[in-house]
Amino acid sequence: MANCIRVPRLLLFMCSLSVFHPSLADNNGFAKARPNAANPQNQKPGVAGPAAMNVAAAERNLGAGASAQRKRSAGWKLSEEAVCRDDLTRLCSKESWDNNLELLVCLQDKKEDTEIAPECNHLLWNYKYNLTTDPKFESVAVEVCRSTISEIKECAAEELGKGYLVSCLVDHRSNISDYQCNQYITKMATIVFSDYRLLCGFMDKCREDIDALRCGSISTGEKDIHSQGEVIACLEKGLVREAEEQPGAHPIKDECKKSIMRVAELSSDDFHLDRYLYFACREDRERLCENTLAGEGRVYKCLFNHKFEEVMSERCREALTTRQKLIAQDYKVSYSLAKACKSDLRKYRCSMDSGMPRAREARLSYLLLCLESAVHRGRMVSGECQGEMMDYRRMLMEDFSLSPEIVLHCRSEIEGHCSGLHRKGRTLHCLMRVGRGDMGTIDTNCQRALQNLIQEADPGADYRIDRALNEACESVIQTACKHIRNGDPMILSCLMEHLYTDKMVEDCEHRLLELQYFIARDWKLDPILFKKCQGDAARLCHTQGWNETSEMMPPGAIFSCLYRHAYRSVEQGRRLSRDCKVEVHRILHQRALDVKLDPELQRRCMTDLGKWCSEKTEAGQELECLQDHLEDLVSDCRNVVGNLTELESEDIQIEALLMRACEPVIQAYCHEVADNQIDSGDLMECLAQNKHQKEMNEKCSVGVTHFQLIQIKDFRFSYKFKTACKEDVLKLCPNIKKKVDVVICLSTTVRNDTLQDTKEQRVSVKCRKQLRVEEVEMSEDIRLEPELYESCKQDISHLCQNVAFGNAQVIECLKENKRQLTQRCHQKIFKLQEVEMVDPELDYQLMRVCKHMIRRFCTESESKNVLQCLKQNKNSEMMDPKCKQMITKRQITQNTDYRLNPVLRKACKADIPKFCQPILNKATADSELEGQVIACLKLKYADQRLSSDCEDQIRVILQESALDYRLDPQLQIYCTQEIARLCPEEAAAQEQTGQVEECLKLNLLKIKKEDCKKEVLNMLKESKADIFVDPVLHTACALDIKHHCAAIPPGRGRQMSCLMEALQDKRVRLQPECKKRLQDRIDMWSFAAKVAPAEGFSDLAMQVMTSPSKNYILTMIGAVVTLLFLMGILCGRITKRVTQELKDR
Repeated sequence: MANCIRVPRLLLFMCSLSVFHPSLADNNGFAKARPNAANPQNQKPGVAGPAAMNVAAAERNLGAGASAQRKRSAGWKLSEEAVCRDDLTRLCSKESWDNNLELLVCLQDKKEDTEIAPECNHLLWNYKYNLTTDPKFESVAVEVCRSTISEIKECAAEELGKGYLVSCLVDHRSNISDYQCNQYITKMATIVFSDYRLLCGFMDKCREDIDALRCGSISTGEKDIHSQGEVIACLEKGLVREAEEQPGAHPIKDECKKSIMRVAELSSDDFHLDRYLYFACREDRERLCENTLAGEGRVYKCLFNHKFEEVMSERCREALTTRQKLIAQDYKVSYSLAKACKSDLRKYRCSMDSGMPRAREARLSYLLLCLESAVHRGRMVSGECQGEMMDYRRMLMEDFSLSPEIVLHCRSEIEGHCSGLHRKGRTLHCLMRVGRGDMGTIDTNCQRALQNLIQEADPGADYRIDRALNEACESVIQTACKHIRNGDPMILSCLMEHLYTDKMVEDCEHRLLELQYFIARDWKLDPILFKKCQGDAARLCHTQGWNETSEMMPPGAIFSCLYRHAYRSVEQGRRLSRDCKVEVHRILHQRALDVKLDPELQRRCMTDLGKWCSEKTEAGQELECLQDHLEDLVSDCRNVVGNLTELESEDIQIEALLMRACEPVIQAYCHEVADNQIDSGDLMECLAQNKHQKEMNEKCSVGVTHFQLIQIKDFRFSYKFKTACKEDVLKLCPNIKKKVDVVICLSTTVRNDTLQDTKEQRVSVKCRKQLRVEEVEMSEDIRLEPELYESCKQDISHLCQNVAFGNAQVIECLKENKRQLTQRCHQKIFKLQEVEMVDPELDYQLMRVCKHMIRRFCTESESKNVLQCLKQNKNSEMMDPKCKQMITKRQITQNTDYRLNPVLRKACKADIPKFCQPILNKATADSELEGQVIACLKLKYADQRLSSDCEDQIRVILQESALDYRLDPQLQIYCTQEIARLCPEEAAAQEQTGQVEECLKLNLLKIKKEDCKKEVLNMLKESKADIFVDPVLHTACALDIKHHCAAIPPGRGRQMSCLMEALQDKRVRLQPECKKRLQDRIDMWSFAAKVAPAEGFSDLAMQVMTSPSKNYILTMIGAVVTLLFLMGILCGRITKRVTQELKDR
């Protein structure tokens, strides 16, 4: 028989007599318990024969323990023993003197500071010991528990006469339904547990351990024999020290271990039966649990719940902790838990090895994991059992010392960081904080022990299990999460959603992150995720049961598997269910709040975090730092950060902090794409496009820009671009990784195909469309073009140090200071301008400033002709002044080099090499020609030698530059000082009416610099070719041209010649202003002819053709030619005629 306990059968018999035989009630079952007591004739009628015989026999065998042997007709009474009289008088009420059982209980339950006379103590012990060793009283149990014995097969099979039957009944007393038998066993147990030597075999099994641990002595007189509960308590503490592997712990023999645990189990229903705990906590029970009824472990539970209250005595708290540690080793030490979960344990096969009380299946952790697994799988576990489980899960979270693994493996961490924080789960949370890396390093075994404890307690299922978290976050829950049912697992998610918000308090934030760190490392610890995804995990990731792990697929790897499938397209194969996908997104959003919530990221990037990001302590900064140093990270870390960034590019809503910052912009401009479950990159694209709206705040703008800067490091980080162009990249740009290089590669391919008029573009339509989005986005911030940014970093710090990035402001600043740039930066800016002029949509500032004007004037224009359209409408009354100013800037830029004017370049592609080759020979591919080619073409325009297409374009340039001197780069280069000296008022007015040019013409004689004078003379020469080139004259003579020269087409000086003829014709009356301006021009041309004579025949011919005296000159030339012709006819040859003979020679 396993774990026998010899029961005080005589006591039970006497109890039963007092219950079932009223005639013996006065003696309380103890009438025959004294040696040499009254003979059977003193018994009252009604006592059954066997019982009477047993009583009589018992009387004859109890003489060894009595101090006086007297015969009394009424039976032996403890109160009549002289050695105990004084103690009874002092400790027990007179009413109980006739009841030996009450007196025995009274003396056993004495207060700690109350001493009982050694003689009385010895009498009591021998009395009880003799009761339990007499096998004759077994017949009493047979009589009182007859029906119960037949029901319990184990007890019915016990051999009678050896004292084992009653021990069996004690073992199964929780199954005894018969009230009388149950009372019989319960009353008896009070006596048994007051002394370990009264338990069958205990002394023999534990003698060596008692001596080794010095827990007491089994010899009379060496210690208070009646308080042997202290010996059991000592052994229990030794058992705990051994489990925790404390230094100097004594290894207790297995047989003794089983006996100790069995004692604890059998005393689990009534705290009176644990004598040490009873004495330690008696006053605390009266103070804290006075209304709690004894029995079924209720007093234990009440005391456990008050364990960490200030009024709890330290000795009671220590005794309670010891008992809790025993429960952790064997759940059956908790009567209420074992009873409530008995059927569920059997149902789900959680206690297969019932013969091994301390086997793995008996540990509290195993029971919790097994039943929690059933709950998480959706199986039915009784509410009573779940309630008990929750109590003990809370108990584990409150006191770390109940987990021997933590005590063993986390000893140094506790001593170094968490000493003095024992109560209410504070030590455990301190260890969690150490585990997070917030307070130094942690031992691997300690980390594993913490993870196991979190799984056993499963606080993710109900936050209230974590008392420290519950108390810290109570105010946040009441305000931010009041709409969620108390105890619901979604409370933790709600708290995470409000992390780093105004509603979150600091203490709650710390406790929450400490717990979430460990929940994040095992997907099963998030009950909602497990519930929604267990089917997907089994199907796609080959997972085991809730409380089972696999080396091939550890818990941390399962979530990685799930999120890889969450973002798969239909074409890519198996995907997650809708419900599981939602939960995966929720977890990803939470993990983005803190880099330590991503186990893979923290594990692989620990070194890089310390190296590059040690000063980045604010929320979200660590991941941004890793992304910024992507190229510097070690390979494993770089891969993890790259994968996470790629994931964010598909669903930027994972970045919860960024989403909070950008909420106003999202609501105003991006709410439609934000409502999508997976935005596929649309939301980030929308935020980038609206980055400069008034609703955009600094945090959102910085976050969006940061993500844009990260995207340029790898084209895979831009989900839409990757999706649209992946095949094109593999085909046309293999081995190129950086996004900016990929964009350049693809855009160059598109441009080449367009210029060569290929029938089929090599870049797909969807890629070309997305390529345009990427190019426009990159033009917004110089940092998005790394090569340009690196080339101009020095210039930016020198010339644009106070200019903010974004809105292409830095690029615009560099353009405006182009003459002061370093050569390398100057070259890059020129190349950029060349691209922008070919494709104005890439000119971010132009498109931004003129957005509304483009909609008004250029809706039907192709994107490449937008600037041309704006130039044509520049002087419209409806043109926005800011846009007009921006157009002028671009015109100035275009006129510096013909390559920056694609329309001119195309129109004059034959004229430029024909007339301006010397200039081209001196030019470089990446620097401006400062308007030299255009100046060359202007002169040829004046000579009327250009092709019609080129002439048209030069005429436009001449007309524009005649209105605004800034559009003539040669004039600006050579005449800046003269303009400041001679025409300051006109220049300051910045009116684009040609007043500065007119001023220079009128002050031609005052110009000192020869180069400037030459440029002004060129202007005069150009104005002869077309009156439109002279806006002041054209304005003054507009009516006269309409009246007198309407039939004459413009160009080639025709209208100018018409006006000159009208000026000389006395019959024609010109407008006074026109007449005055024409006379001024004649004087200027005359002076120009003197100062700058014709450089060749063509120049002379041009001067004649554009001269006001053209007709006179031509008439005179014609007359001279005619005269010479006539003279030749009339006078013959002037030279001597040669004879024929001479010819024949």
